[in-house]
Amino acid sequence: MSDGTVVMWDEALLAYDLGDHPLDPVRVELTIALAQELGVLDRPGVQVMTPSPADEAALSRVHRPEYLDAVRAAPDDPFFSGYGLGTADNPIFDGMHESSALIAGASLTAAELVWRGEARRAVNVAGGLHHAMAGRAAGFCVYNDPAVAIARLLDLGAERVAYVDIDVHHGDGVQQIFYNDPRVLTVSLHETPLALFPGTGFPDETGAPGAEGSAVNLPLPPSTGDAGWLRAFHAVVPSVLRAYRPQILVTQCGADSHRADPLADLRLSVDGQRASYLALRALADELCEGRWVATGGGGYALVEVVPRAWTHLLAVATGEPLDPATLTPPDWRKLAQVRRPHREVPLRMTDDVDLSFEPWQPSGEPDAVDRAIIATRKEVFPLLGLDPHDPRD
Repeated sequence: MSDGTVVMWDEALLAYDLGDHPLDPVRVELTIALAQELGVLDRPGVQVMTPSPADEAALSRVHRPEYLDAVRAAPDDPFFSGYGLGTADNPIFDGMHESSALIAGASLTAAELVWRGEARRAVNVAGGLHHAMAGRAAGFCVYNDPAVAIARLLDLGAERVAYVDIDVHHGDGVQQIFYNDPRVLTVSLHETPLALFPGTGFPDETGAPGAEGSAVNLPLPPSTGDAGWLRAFHAVVPSVLRAYRPQILVTQCGADSHRADPLADLRLSVDGQRASYLALRALADELCEGRWVATGGGGYALVEVVPRAWTHLLAVATGEPLDPATLTPPDWRKLAQVRRPHREVPLRMTDDVDLSFEPWQPSGEPDAVDRAIIATRKEVFPLLGLDPHDPRD
């Protein structure tokens, strides 16, 4: 197995542009620019690779043929409606099929390279479009690139694929697509569906008959910050992954859990997000011989948060983590100011927070985060042969 990391990147990935819309491709542009300025993409063993679009066969493994036809036809039909397209969340735009297929192709190629041992890790920060369903667009997502990548892994012979989604929104599309398939474990940490789109991701969503325990959902209360989020992550994710014994780890690393994100209500810092990437890399190293495919996802603090968070992700995936105290380069600050003149441009790669937290314990008076942990462990741990009451599990 190669010890290198592949970063999927080409400016053509920025063509997934929904117009005047929260999902702005400038966040991806500024991420790559920041990583380049900090030398992350020039590290030994890092290969920046131009993606190719996912073909019809790859897309059809996840999406229905009539939906693919609709995505192609919609931009040329001024009266088009249906399939979740033409809504405020998913407006129709020129080149919709081509740009969506390119993002899917980038994640698919990343997964292929890691599975075949041509890279230990691979990253597609333009990916992570986890809400798209088999037959409709949803939540800013047209094609579900993590699902396309996972389907390819299954076709290549993978028997146990773990997907961990740390976006603030539930990874509903990926869960739904593989809900009947015990070869795929989907794990999602998200703000409670009682408060946030898409309204799914409750603890009792644990997999269909025949695949019980293959879906793990940890919905967290609004205002959960670094300490609570990290306590929840470490109380659930390592245990379920160790019980499942995945051969490869696929992650969706949406940055919209940050306290500055305008579309959600968790309160993480960039430092907390960086800690989550380190934890995911450690789990891939422990359980999967390092095989890790990481994608981007949500994130709507376009200048203030996403570029820093995902540059930390790229640094963790490519080798030495960046010192949180690192200054953002002056040339990058100028570019960010030009791209979005009215945004506050961060000066450092940190939010200067204390990341200490108390590990979960079943005793004592539980707070709202503890109650969420207990609910998830109660529902899914017995299905995986784990004791929901034992903190060692």
